[in-house]
Amino acid sequence: MNKKMSAAAAAVLAVPLLSAVPASAEPLVFGPCPFEGAECAELSVPLEAREPDGEEILISVSRVRATGTREEYRGALLVNPGGPGGSGLEYSVSKGKKLPQQVRRSYDIIGFDPRGVGRSAPLDCGELGGLFNHPAPQPVPADSAQERAHLDRLADMAQDCLRHNPDAAAMNTMNTARDVDRIREALGEPKLNFLGVSYGSYLGAAYAAEFPERIGRMVLDSVVSPDRWHDFDVQQAHAMLRQRDVLFDWIAAHPELDLGATRDQVRDTYTRARTSLAETPARGTFGAAEFDNLVYKTLSRTERWRPFAEALAAYVNSGNADGLEPALPGTDAESRNYEAALRTVKCNDSTRPSRAEVIGDIRELRETDPQPILTGLEGTTCAFWDRPRETARFGSSGMPPILLTQAEHDPTTPYEGATRMQAELPGSRMITAQDSYSHGLFASQRIACVDDATAAYLVDGRLPNQDLRCPGPGLPE
Repeated sequence: MNKKMSAAAAAVLAVPLLSAVPASAEPLVFGPCPFEGAECAELSVPLEAREPDGEEILISVSRVRATGTREEYRGALLVNPGGPGGSGLEYSVSKGKKLPQQVRRSYDIIGFDPRGVGRSAPLDCGELGGLFNHPAPQPVPADSAQERAHLDRLADMAQDCLRHNPDAAAMNTMNTARDVDRIREALGEPKLNFLGVSYGSYLGAAYAAEFPERIGRMVLDSVVSPDRWHDFDVQQAHAMLRQRDVLFDWIAAHPELDLGATRDQVRDTYTRARTSLAETPARGTFGAAEFDNLVYKTLSRTERWRPFAEALAAYVNSGNADGLEPALPGTDAESRNYEAALRTVKCNDSTRPSRAEVIGDIRELRETDPQPILTGLEGTTCAFWDRPRETARFGSSGMPPILLTQAEHDPTTPYEGATRMQAELPGSRMITAQDSYSHGLFASQRIACVDDATAAYLVDGRLPNQDLRCPGPGLPE
């Protein structure tokens, strides 16, 4: 465990785990977990890949046993929920419950907290440039003075992270991929079977670059593009604007919501609400930045649309903001850790944008729409970060064909970026859910065409002969 971690980060580790083993082929010995449904262990890995005999950190691992017969057993399936910064320890339980029955019968489901996250040497960036102060400042700079203030806040974020985490440079995706291989080895698995969602797809593609000959069956779901993180974030921000227009149209088609009968009318209502929150934050903490954060989360999953619209209607029509209550960043140790790891890993994975690029991209978004959503532009912090030691790499000519699954209109990991990642993975196949607007596809949206084909690959190794297109669920009622 990193002895330099802060008290706030250490609090994340309040419940001990069992059975740490050194960075070797010694098997993991599992014991009780701090949550029900799994068993847990810890694995020692080098902090720096170049120094295998140097300082070590602990990686926390969980396991949910396969439920089938010995004949059905296929080994271990590592799962990662995304991020960067997402805790995956309990994901073995939560994702395991959603997987098709034949997959659960065939595999031990293995979760883990990636380095820098949760119970694996968690990062803590302190105040993170005031990110955890609510209400936050105006999130969309509209003039030169606001642009300078925006850059100053980004610089403060970077300085807080680098000052609080002397080992921050070691927290990157390629080192996490090496940790994954050590988990595979400690489990006694000759090949890695892997399911990565969102950032987990980026991690899986990085593993393929480092260990192509050790891949078993790999599913990358809701696929991140192979672009520089800042460029991906900007692509996502444009996709969010397109998705927001779809949301406005959907709201307009539901007169019972009483938010407007056309896209423009809904947009006007939305803008008035946001302006009112900027001027007078609800409960003194929920202002424009917090509203944008809620909208960002809403746009990623269509099942969130109606609750958001009903909460917006209650606020617009009666001033009742009770429904506008997302968890604010920094209100607990887990969210503080997530925000710290998210920026640290992104900034350590790819080259930095310049300050001019940051402002230029924000201006371009404002030209596209006067009120863009900048919540997902975490890579802007990297303009003030140290140069990365090792940028992420993806895929290899020596890897076997793998499977990608992608929703056609996913705004969080846009389809065009997923196709660019597919091009980095020789022989891979993609299953696309047409007319699907949500993030997270396999064993999430309950589309039989997607789930059956993916389960057939995981259980029997049957990869589709070509890319497959499945009918999606469309928009909600």
